[in-house]
Amino acid sequence: MEDLARALAEFVRHHQAWAAPIVMLLAFAESLAFISLLVPAWGALVAIGALIGVSGISFWPIWIAGGVGAALGDWLSYWFGYRYKEQVAQMWPLSRYPEILPRGEAFVKSWGVPSIFIGRFFGPLRASVPLAAGIFEMSYWQFQIANFVSALVWSAALLLFGDVIAHAIEWVWRVV
Repeated sequence: MEDLARALAEFVRHHQAWAAPIVMLLAFAESLAFISLLVPAWGALVAIGALIGVSGISFWPIWIAGGVGAALGDWLSYWFGYRYKEQVAQMWPLSRYPEILPRGEAFVKSWGVPSIFIGRFFGPLRASVPLAAGIFEMSYWQFQIANFVSALVWSAALLLFGDVIAHAIEWVWRVV
């Protein structure tokens, strides 16, 4: 996965017009139930964030694209859970990892709406919390508000983390 993140960042560095669509797709995959287990895209998002300051890529369109992609992934996960409820537990990968859904359920029931915001920042919870919120019929509008706000904060955090790392490395090279 590290090689994929590096290759995507290199592609974005040379084809900056593709930065926003790629970030949107990566954030969508990272937030989508089931798919997020196969496509851990956060490394690529941080790597692309590292390009912001050093290559002149504009932060704002990439930030919005990441936030929208993440929110759409969670929205689809919520809908899937709401639509398929009990059948979800029998589907792969939840059938192989039966502890994921009960953890998501307990988290959603315990924390309510803030669970959407908190879950966004913790790997395994990121995609299972929206799925659980749909299964257990969390209020649609409460979910969506928390979903979009947390997606924008998450996107900014990953991209800015990459940018800070890039500036720190640049500073170290100047000092050495």
